[in-house]
Amino acid sequence: MPLPTTEARPAIDKRDWIAGLEKGLAVIEAFDDQHPRLTASQAGARCGLTRTAARRYLITLAHLGYVGSDGKLFWLTPRILRLGHAYLESARLPRLVQPFLQRIAGGTQEVAYLGVLDGDDTVYIARSGAHRHMNTGYMLGSRIQAQLSTAGMAILAGLGETASDAWLASRTLRAFTPYTIASKEQLRSELQRFRRQGWAMLEQQLELNYRGIAVPLLDRHNAVHGAISITMPINQESREDATKRVLPALQEAARSLKPLI
Repeated sequence: MPLPTTEARPAIDKRDWIAGLEKGLAVIEAFDDQHPRLTASQAGARCGLTRTAARRYLITLAHLGYVGSDGKLFWLTPRILRLGHAYLESARLPRLVQPFLQRIAGGTQEVAYLGVLDGDDTVYIARSGAHRHMNTGYMLGSRIQAQLSTAGMAILAGLGETASDAWLASRTLRAFTPYTIASKEQLRSELQRFRRQGWAMLEQQLELNYRGIAVPLLDRHNAVHGAISITMPINQESREDATKRVLPALQEAARSLKPLI
């Protein structure tokens, strides 16, 4: 089965729902790069809890070693990485795709990635190749708005028109560069083109002077499970030359993986 997005969560009986677990995870997710340290009041405001409730969750997380505190401010500790590593160690898809990413990187001298769709975002769950572009290379677990990444657009195209239209309808788009596609109509047109040709290319959507090329990972029933991609500097290389140089390696990997997924 494809990895579920947040739009495809299974139904749950109310008797099986543990509200405390939901709230505890919401407190963890309240921290991000813009909010690395929070008071209990700030954490509560960010996840819809009272200060008292948020403080209890934070103190519990601190007792378990997932949160640090100076008595007023709270922050995540490295122990939180255990949660992400549990997925990377147990999930089948990253382990299956990793050798193919190595092969792509060796043949193209570029960093190759495996991305999956999680709600609004593309999440990178495997990568290979030298981390040549330290300021732009995606680390494991990096999240990029799906419409800004070639992997995300390849996945959305692979989902089909009905599913991609439903995904796009509930999103608010904004521009990050002068070249960002921030029109839903234009994005729909691009998705249709990517769907017809079977692969995606985007340029300068999130950062200037970078382009990405991606192909969807389909199983034998043509259900999409993610996308493999390369992100590289544009420099003086034309679109045509970049496509000829890296697309065959991506397509060959996707073909080889199709009967295995």
